[in-house]
Amino acid sequence: MALPGLVGTEHIGVTVPDLDEAERFLVDVLGCTRVYSLGPFERDDDWMAVHLGVHPRTVMRELRFYRLGTGPNLEVFQYEAADGQAPQPRNSDIGGHHLAIYVHDLDAAVAYLREQGVEVMGEPTASTRHSAGQRWVYFRSPWGMQLELVSYPEGKAYEKDPGTTTLLWHPADPTA
Repeated sequence: MALPGLVGTEHIGVTVPDLDEAERFLVDVLGCTRVYSLGPFERDDDWMAVHLGVHPRTVMRELRFYRLGTGPNLEVFQYEAADGQAPQPRNSDIGGHHLAIYVHDLDAAVAYLREQGVEVMGEPTASTRHSAGQRWVYFRSPWGMQLELVSYPEGKAYEKDPGTTTLLWHPADPTA
């Protein structure tokens, strides 16, 4: 069984402490295109709790939508949480996350991020086993969110296995 009508990921939503800072990073460093914005959203009933799972008096100051290459869109929020804000989860925490961005030339992308003053977390790592052929490295946004650069221009090892019937989606080949 599958979710009826399933097509794919349309957008990924993230909350940031400062939308203008996030926009400078997303547009000026990563190359996103801002498409539109909405807000503010403030309610005096329980709509925010019922529909978004936040304190009912939380205010969504603004949300902005961005296009990032050929992958899913980004929906970026700035909230005033009525009950305070929790620290950003680490990858090892429940709800931990990262956003992986495919690039054709990992070394050029890493050099570019460093030139822009972005914190790159270590050196690129070559994957093994099923993901052999892939290289990756994490980096941080100005607000501390972890992102990943990933590249496998010659494919991944699992793709060459004659028993493989399903391939992971690849931004360079959206038909895969």
